[in-house]
Amino acid sequence: MHCHLDFLSDDVALSLAREAETRGICAFSNTVTPAGYRRARALLGACENVRAGAGLHPWWVAGDDTGSGVPFVTADAIPQSRACDLQVRDIERFTALVRETSFVGEVGLDFAPRHVQTRDEQIAVFDAALSACAAGGKVLSVHAVRSASTVLDMIEARGTHLGNACILHWFSGTSDELTRAIRMGCYFSVNPRMLATKRGRAYVRSIPQNRMLLETDMPAEDGAPYAADNWERDLRAVLAGIAEARNEDGGELGKEIAQTSMRLLALQPQ
Repeated sequence: MHCHLDFLSDDVALSLAREAETRGICAFSNTVTPAGYRRARALLGACENVRAGAGLHPWWVAGDDTGSGVPFVTADAIPQSRACDLQVRDIERFTALVRETSFVGEVGLDFAPRHVQTRDEQIAVFDAALSACAAGGKVLSVHAVRSASTVLDMIEARGTHLGNACILHWFSGTSDELTRAIRMGCYFSVNPRMLATKRGRAYVRSIPQNRMLLETDMPAEDGAPYAADNWERDLRAVLAGIAEARNEDGGELGKEIAQTSMRLLALQPQ
C-alpha cells in the first residue's frame, strides 16, 4: 500500500507501476506536497493498480512547494530564498485537492525534535485536511510520530474516523494509543522497520487481521533506485514477519490483507 512512487523519475515510476500490476501489487502512492500530487495524478492516473494520494507531509508544511521533488527537507534546511510561510492560500490550495479526490496522504503530525518547531503549522494543515474529508468516503494515510494522541484527538474531534478509512502509517505510538486507535476503527500499515522492533512485533499481534495492511514506504528518497523485485520481496518479507509474530498461516493472512487493500483502493479482485 503506502509508498512514494513520485520520488522516482517519470519513466521509472510508470514502468514500476506497470510491472507491479503484472505481479498483483497494488499501491497507495502517497505524495508530500500539492505539486507532487498533481504530478503523480497526471503520471499514474491511468494505472489501474495505483491510487495517488493528495498529501502535504508534516516535514514540508513550512517548506518548499516548488515541485522540485527534493524529499524530506526540513524547514531549517531550505535556503531562505526558497522558504515560504504557511499562508491561508496555501492551506486552501491543498484542501481543494483533498476535496476532489478519494485518496489523501501523506498527512499528519511529526513532533520529533527535528520537526516540532512547526507544530502549530502542522496542526493547521492537518485540521484543514480532516475538515476537507467531512463528507466522507475517503482513505487517508496518516503520519503520527510522537504525536499519536494529538492525531487521534483531532480525528475524533472532526469525526473523520466515522465516514472515512484512516490508516495509521508505520504506527509508533504507545500501547494505550494503539488500543484507542483500534477502538476508533483505524487501519494500520506495517513495514519492515516496524517489524524490526520488539514493540512493533507486539503491536501486530494486537491489530485486528481485517485492519492490517502491508507497506514499504519506499523509495526512501528522491531518485533512489527501486525495482519491482525489491518491492515484491519487501512486501513478502513483511507478510512473513507478521504471520510469524501472530503465529498464523501466511497464505490465509495474505488473502485477508489483499482483500482489505483492494476494498480500500476500490480495486477489482484479480
